[in-house]
Amino acid sequence: MTHVLHPLGRLQPRNAPPVARARFGVGAVVRHRVFDFRGVVFDIDPVFANSEEWYDAIPEHVRPARDQPFYHLLAENADSSYIAYVSQQNLVADDDGGPVDHPAIASMFEDFADGQYQLKRVHHH
Repeated sequence: MTHVLHPLGRLQPRNAPPVARARFGVGAVVRHRVFDFRGVVFDIDPVFANSEEWYDAIPEHVRPARDQPFYHLLAENADSSYIAYVSQQNLVADDDGGPVDHPAIASMFEDFADGQYQLKRVHHH
């Protein structure tokens, strides 16, 4: 199998599909383009990596393409906080500027400044 150098410095098979660049990083606060919720990014899949059942439950006429980044969010709406999995095409930067109200934020992030969360530093003993 022939390999080529990926732009990020990794080798990948020559026939591998291109990897889309993530528009948002871990700690970014984002808002859903259609639904009224916002959240903080805590993980990113370079392409769709959830279950087929999850994907098939989305109505076909609004189903996002699989070959784009998908974001794991600590999300909130007016009623509750939860974990969301959202395609890049459905997210925009959040202009609210305020922190997200989610109970898991304190376990992953420490500082919130300029609309961005900073990951907690891991201390090894």
